Amino acid sequence: MPSAETTQTSAHEQDRVRPTKADEVAAAGSELIGGPVGRHALLGTSWWTPVRVIALVAIGVFALGLVQKAPCYDGAWFFGASSQYTHACYSDIPHLYQGRGFADGLVPYFDRLPGDMEYLEYPVLTGVFMEVAAWLTTGSGSIQHQEQWYWMVNAGMLMVCAAVIAVCVTRTHARRPWDGLLVALAPAFALTATINWDLLAVALTAAAMLMWARGRSLAFGVLLGLATAAKLYPFLLLGPLLVLCWRAGRWRDFGKAVGGAVVAWVVVNGPVMLFAFEGWSKFYRFSQERGVDFGSFWLIMAQNSSDPLDTETVNTLATLLMALCCVGVAALALTAPRRPRFAQLAFLIVAAFIVTNKVYSPQYVLWLVPLAALARPRWRDFLIWQACEVMYFLGIWMYLAYTTSGDAHKGLPTDGYHWAIGLHLVGTLYLCAIVVRDILMPERDVVRRDGDDDPSGGVLDGAEDVFVLGAAAHPAHHTADFEGPQVEWGASKAEGSGGS
Repeated sequence: MPSAETTQTSAHEQDRVRPTKADEVAAAGSELIGGPVGRHALLGTSWWTPVRVIALVAIGVFALGLVQKAPCYDGAWFFGASSQYTHACYSDIPHLYQGRGFADGLVPYFDRLPGDMEYLEYPVLTGVFMEVAAWLTTGSGSIQHQEQWYWMVNAGMLMVCAAVIAVCVTRTHARRPWDGLLVALAPAFALTATINWDLLAVALTAAAMLMWARGRSLAFGVLLGLATAAKLYPFLLLGPLLVLCWRAGRWRDFGKAVGGAVVAWVVVNGPVMLFAFEGWSKFYRFSQERGVDFGSFWLIMAQNSSDPLDTETVNTLATLLMALCCVGVAALALTAPRRPRFAQLAFLIVAAFIVTNKVYSPQYVLWLVPLAALARPRWRDFLIWQACEVMYFLGIWMYLAYTTSGDAHKGLPTDGYHWAIGLHLVGTLYLCAIVVRDILMPERDVVRRDGDDDPSGGVLDGAEDVFVLGAAAHPAHHTADFEGPQVEWGASKAEGSGGS
């Protein structure tokens, strides 16, 4: 006789959304492993739970990304100016082992570096991550051998981060665990995972999103503060959370989140700020002083102008554009016919920062992958965006191969690189447009069509509105031309889950 626990687990499994039933692309792709799951399939009885499967898939795909870097590991990082670009396997990690003083035992932020970069230009928690990897790197052998070891140690640590991200996304939407495969199988994720150290901040942000989904506001704040201590972008999530909590009247939870984030950030940054302020502030000064760089539409403008804008002007204009985007996201949140999901606004605000910024390094796509999987868990749209990002990934390395190959001109000329930038921008804006459409027409949101309100929203999930603007204050019946099931505001999860 089955135990009560087994019965509950089986019932929960049956209540899960089956991607092969709800997504045409997922159904077609499942033919490789036997086709869509049957209506009478026995679920919830196997050791192979979605979390375990997706974690293993994420590790396997990450390992494929390491294989893709093999030509560089075997020599392209060390011999020839352009071979690491023609093989599309460049990474900052081995180059910065010696370039930022780790090979010489210098202490980040405290010891001045030789050359133009006086101090490490990364946030403190990322600097700690880099230093720990240096401690684990063998100090014997040639510098090439040490740099290879340093990259491998970092790759192992970043693989753990990748697994954490996949698990957190899988568990954030309890009824849609298989959406985690979007992260695990994302090609741009595998290609860019070991270019830099961004996965640390992404993992902490994904864990923070999971904590908020579980209703643990303080834990969310602490993890988001740690993520911001590793990379600047995570603090942007507090903006969407502000307007959503405003609309739902959840000020106490927002205050706990902000308080936890501030305390965590200060605990990490405070000692370094106090005893090595010049080294600590290098990241912020470098971000401000850095000129227009790869991947941005600002670069297209600069390279096609006889009198390009100076850095200060670009900083001002980029800040104004980002401010306008923030106002737009806030207006969308307060006037939408139904309160947007947290993941939707989080994706939009980070995407706005990426699009308006004066630089777009290829690994920045990692910031968006988990948010995109939660905001728009639809394989077609996700793969269209990923295809654009893969093309940009190839474009930037081919452009650098062109600029470093001298008269040989191997690679992609400037005009071709501009098209690659444009493709990245179009792909990102396309996914933003789809998310905005889902917000304005919530019956088209695949998450809400399955009966959920905001599974990543925590205390916002199912909460009543207390403050809205515009037409949302006087909702009318939505008459969009749509044949799918209609989900009414305020419907309970039990009532809305019948069509899963």
